[in-house]
Amino acid sequence: MQRRQGRVSAGLLLLLYQISQVGLQNIPSVTLGVLALNIFLFLNPVRPLHEVCISVNEGFYKRNWQRLLLSPVHHADDWHLYYNMVSMLWKGIMLEKKLKSVWFAYIIAVFSVLIGVVYMMLEFMLVEILDDPSYEMNCAVGFSGVLFALKVLNNHYNPGRVSSVLGLPIASKYACWVELVAIHLISPGTSFAGHLAGILVGLMYTMGPLKKIMRACAGGISSFADPARPRDYYSEYYGYPGYQYSTPRSYYDYTGGLSEEEQLERAVLNSLNERDFGGATYNNERRPYGFWFPPERRSEEEIRRHRLRRFERR
Repeated sequence: MQRRQGRVSAGLLLLLYQISQVGLQNIPSVTLGVLALNIFLFLNPVRPLHEVCISVNEGFYKRNWQRLLLSPVHHADDWHLYYNMVSMLWKGIMLEKKLKSVWFAYIIAVFSVLIGVVYMMLEFMLVEILDDPSYEMNCAVGFSGVLFALKVLNNHYNPGRVSSVLGLPIASKYACWVELVAIHLISPGTSFAGHLAGILVGLMYTMGPLKKIMRACAGGISSFADPARPRDYYSEYYGYPGYQYSTPRSYYDYTGGLSEEEQLERAVLNSLNERDFGGATYNNERRPYGFWFPPERRSEEEIRRHRLRRFERR
């Protein structure tokens, strides 16, 4: 392991400042761990960049598979690290609290390796299509491929939002594609294939078989289960019969991982369903919304006396 030499990096200082502004207590554990690992390996790289980057030549032909693990967590310079980790900070806070830490860590590990494999496949296709062997030598490092995959997941779990790309409002489901082209145009030296590989892996998870495969591989471990749908608050904290109440541990447990819109929809549905809950019907009739009192049942003798009184008044 080698230590970086030279002056203090401005990008690294700015990154540490951003983390301090958010607060360590507000950063989920896996996200914080990813940030710490990337910062540590930036300051103390395992090997020089040309020995950890991934390419068709190094990864496929030379069977140097360890580069699949090393390339995502090494960065070319401090600003490369800064932009990637600030993006990771935001995406991690959004996704880890929704997917839970164990599954989120599982996603990060699988995506990091799989994106390198897809990247080599894309570069190999370019070699065959363009008949240009130079693509076999294109060597990539950095966490940006994983970030593009996480962006696809974030748009999947938080649909209907609008992102700003170069000042233009773009629907979130298209934002990753617009960013892919925009970044390549603004910074031609970035790895277009690496970013595209991230998007494809993200789509494989949200629309393809990857999620089912990961779930099947982790199915034997109870804590290693992906919450495919946000959990129902009532089914989690109230055990029927007997109302086995358990105090929610945190805000995100209390909301079941639901967004504000999903919480509102769930509240309306529960409000409607509760009209018939626990003896809320009378003679198989739905009670009206609001205050409601059951009609008084009179005996036959009371009805006869009531009729007699009405007759006597006449």
